[in-house]
Amino acid sequence: MSVARMLEEKGSDVFTMPPSTNTMDAVIALREHKIGALVVSSGQGKIDGILSERDVVRALAEHGKKALSEPVSAHMTSNVVTCTERANVPELMELMTKGRFRHLPVERDGKLAGIISIGDVIKRRIAEVEAEAEDIKSYIASG
Repeated sequence: MSVARMLEEKGSDVFTMPPSTNTMDAVIALREHKIGALVVSSGQGKIDGILSERDVVRALAEHGKKALSEPVSAHMTSNVVTCTERANVPELMELMTKGRFRHLPVERDGKLAGIISIGDVIKRRIAEVEAEAEDIKSYIASG
């Protein structure tokens, strides 16, 4: 299944915040929206970075509670790995495994078009495996 199809099914809404947002406000947004990462964007679909729960934990470990009053730009991952809508489940699994991250922004024409999480990828992979198993059962039963 392609990322384009996944976004059609799940939607392409992405919660973003500007780089100047303080980290505590970002933490509150992560909790309120029940998400594990947010895209940091200065606007017009530009991806400036991504702030994950892991980034927040690192910031707290390094800077203590003062990290929460600093801007997200101080703690975000700036070198963001992205994918396009043409990517498929095996490619996403490889990217996420190699990079050790759980959220992958999707770009279209250099702009943010959505986000895929490891949960989205696993859900689609399980559906593929179940469909394959049903096909095999049907084939065996018809023989």
